[in-house]
Amino acid sequence: MYRQLLCTLLCFLPFVLSSHAQEKLDIPRNIQQAYKKGTRSVTGSPGNNYWQNSANYFINIDFDPSTLMLKGSQTIDYVNNSTDTLKKLIFKLYPNLYKAGVKRMVHLSTADIGEGIFIDELHLGSNNSPIKYEIDETNMAIKIPALLPSKSISLDIKFHYQLNKGSHFRTGQVEANADFLAYFFPRIAVYDDIDGWNMNPYLGTQEFYNDFSNFKVAITVPKKFFVWATGDLNNCNEVMAEKYCNRILKAELSDQVIDIIDSNDLAESLSKNETGTNTWNFTAKNVTDFAFALSDHYVWKSTSIVVDSLSRRRTRSDAVYSLKHKDFEEVIHYNRETVKNMSYSFPKWPFPYAHMTVFDGLDQMEYPMMANDNPVDNRTDAITLTDHEIFHTMFPFYIGTNETKYGWMDEGWATMGEWLISPMIDSNIVDDYGMKRYDDNAGKEIDVPINTLTTLQNGSAMFLNSYVKPGLGYLYVRDYLGEELFTKALHYYIKEWKGKHPIPFDFFNCINIGSGKNLDWFWKRWFFDGGVPDLAISDVNKKDNDYIITISSKGSKPIPVDLTITFNDNSTIKEHRSIQVWETGNKTVEIRIAATKNIKVVSLGSTYTADVNKTDNTWVSK
Repeated sequence: MYRQLLCTLLCFLPFVLSSHAQEKLDIPRNIQQAYKKGTRSVTGSPGNNYWQNSANYFINIDFDPSTLMLKGSQTIDYVNNSTDTLKKLIFKLYPNLYKAGVKRMVHLSTADIGEGIFIDELHLGSNNSPIKYEIDETNMAIKIPALLPSKSISLDIKFHYQLNKGSHFRTGQVEANADFLAYFFPRIAVYDDIDGWNMNPYLGTQEFYNDFSNFKVAITVPKKFFVWATGDLNNCNEVMAEKYCNRILKAELSDQVIDIIDSNDLAESLSKNETGTNTWNFTAKNVTDFAFALSDHYVWKSTSIVVDSLSRRRTRSDAVYSLKHKDFEEVIHYNRETVKNMSYSFPKWPFPYAHMTVFDGLDQMEYPMMANDNPVDNRTDAITLTDHEIFHTMFPFYIGTNETKYGWMDEGWATMGEWLISPMIDSNIVDDYGMKRYDDNAGKEIDVPINTLTTLQNGSAMFLNSYVKPGLGYLYVRDYLGEELFTKALHYYIKEWKGKHPIPFDFFNCINIGSGKNLDWFWKRWFFDGGVPDLAISDVNKKDNDYIITISSKGSKPIPVDLTITFNDNSTIKEHRSIQVWETGNKTVEIRIAATKNIKVVSLGSTYTADVNKTDNTWVSK
């Protein structure tokens, strides 16, 4: 045992020593308190005292597509897993974004501004007497009898609101008899070990933070309508003709694309004068949200793929769209290829859900097992949009990051996923999403550090810090560690935090531990510090039989070195160095090139190398 212990210490010592020599991350006081309480750990893993609350939602929805009126009733069984006694509950009323007088940071049609969501009844499940509530824009507070740790409470709520028609923002009518409904029910806000209740209002800019919960949802619509939703459909034969159910079963076992509903089926269905309603029953377990869509005139294509080579588990991919949108005809393939590449290439983690539906809507937004995607102009845009939204399956849905505070913890991954997976679907794609915008704005007043809370940002600052800058940070770490070690570290993070709520320091520490390398020097410079990425070719000298190319870092952000070297005979070679060359804080690096031929031109840069000044990125022989 002593020899084993000694070996362990000796192996770990270089890591420890290097961490003392490197830059340290500043830990906010509230995060330090989480470490002291043991809910988080400095290794990045959930602490021994980690907890998170959860709920079971039993929801009944009656939706009329002709009037856009949604009526709902629900029972919520809420479990207090925290160490605190709760004397109130905070609810999120996201439909109140459309309520008159509510603060918002997005433009909505005045025709859609109305009275918001109405709470028709609210009472404890064990007590029929009504509970008083107080609505403050998109938050609702209610007082409850003391809810002790490890105890649960049941509430019954009836509500209604009118779905927005003209200003489709993540949810709403798409066109006559086609609708996408999200955030449609009152939900209990997250109560966590960092902030307590999530009191941040929904302004339309920042996105969402919800607990992992279980859902049983019954959706009643007119008989001609089909419904697609988060979760599994439990009563197919009650709401669809047998032929459709059989086609779904076939698609779930087939690599081929199956037409669940085609144009002939639509003509047959629309010709019927059906009256009455159908109630569609869905179940979803351990998800952070529930959304659904419906239409009486969309076609439905489906296929599936084995996402886990060991268990042979399959995921069904669906594309549901209007025949007038020709760009959607290939979305079924982009959906399937994204699910496949996520499972086997990046992040090399079996797609965690049984199905993924891309719905022809009016937005570019993700939900568990659903995406609401607008029509686009070309194939490249269709691919990049599809894979970006589907990649969100991992972040923030499988790994329950707080999008409201830390937008970069999901959008950055989806951006990197888009960059990597799009060329896997079409090798002609070079996706430089966001790069020019970063080059143009880096170092300006709006270019605040990535780790600035998303609630404190908007506009270009929020875009840069949610999408392109963290996407580059992840990409540079992958390049530095190598694909195999990076995947190992990322999988360590996923295993530790799947179904939980990590914060940025949990991520940083997990990658450090999972890779066995202290990356605090990079996390600090890229995610916490100001400054710009700026490299230059400062010198090219011939020495003996070699060329020495000197690259200077004129900025403070560590970025890779990518050189394209053109010789006198117009042949070219490429040289690459990862961010490791800047680890010690040095400001120059020399790259030696064997001088079998004379160099004519040296160019610095690549698609994913940010640089605020490219005028000094080319050297030409005189």
